[in-house]
Amino acid sequence: MLIYNVTINIDESVHNEWLIWMRDKHIPDMLSTGKFSHAKMVKVLVEEDMGGITYSIQYTTQDRKTLESYYQQDAERLRAEAQKLFPNKFVAFRTELEVINQQIP
Repeated sequence: MLIYNVTINIDESVHNEWLIWMRDKHIPDMLSTGKFSHAKMVKVLVEEDMGGITYSIQYTTQDRKTLESYYQQDAERLRAEAQKLFPNKFVAFRTELEVINQQIP
């Protein structure tokens, strides 16, 4: 299992609009690709020197092949929508994480 993690610092001037868009549109669109089993959005509790508010969105996928399929078929389109709606208002970086162990009581 892999986690596709997207960390985003969003400008406070568009924060509320962006947050609604993420919850109601973007995350559901990501899940509707069929390549992710679930998503978790968390707020990073560290103040950034550059300002803004930082979030981490973690999308769980079954394997590398499925993640590569997302990159090839969906990533460009889904990333473009954010750029169109919130130009120059956010910085994002992406990390791939491999789940080694998960324990849920």
